[in-house]
Amino acid sequence: MKEYTMELCGVTRTLPFIPINETMAFASFVVLGDTELVATCAPKLAEMIGPVDAILTAEAKGIALAYEVSKCLGLNEFIVARKSTKSYMKDVVSASVHSITTTGEQHLYLDGVDASKIKNKNICIIDDVISTGESLHALEVLAQNAGANVVKKAALLAEGNAANREDIVFLKKLPLFTKTDDGYKELK
Repeated sequence: MKEYTMELCGVTRTLPFIPINETMAFASFVVLGDTELVATCAPKLAEMIGPVDAILTAEAKGIALAYEVSKCLGLNEFIVARKSTKSYMKDVVSASVHSITTTGEQHLYLDGVDASKIKNKNICIIDDVISTGESLHALEVLAQNAGANVVKKAALLAEGNAANREDIVFLKKLPLFTKTDDGYKELK
C-alpha cells in the first residue's frame, strides 16, 4: 500500500504514510481545514460525549472539531489551550508534560479568564487523534490545574493501541503500519 484510504461517517479520505522509523509509519490524518469531515463527524462525536459544561482542546488541529462539537452540544464557547503564552494572558495556568512525540517538554497554557470558565465544571477534552496519549495527558493535567473535572476525553480517531483504552470515546480506529517491499501494510 502506498497510501491509506479510510471512511469516517460516510466521508472518504486518502492519507499519506509518514515514517515513524525504518520499519513503521502512521497514516497522516489532518482534520484542520477539512470542513466537510468536521461538520459530518461532529454530531456523532457530540452524541458520544453527551452533556458537559465545556470543551477544552489544544491548538491547533483540534480547534475546528472543538468548535463544531460545541455547537452540537449547545455550548456558546469552547476553551483553547495555547502552546505558548501570549501578551494578553493574565494569571496563566500551565502544564508541562514530557512527550515521546515532541522534543523535550510540551507546555500548554490557559489564560486566567479561560481557566476560571472551567473551574469546578465538568468538561470534555477533544483532540483530532489520540495516539500515545501524551497530548491528552497534558490537557488533562492543565484542566486539573485549572480546577476542572474531566468527565470525557474524545477524538475522531484512536491510533494504534490507543483504540484499546477504555477512558476515551472515538469514532474509528486508525491503524499503524509496517514497511513492506512495496509500501506499507496494516500492523496487526
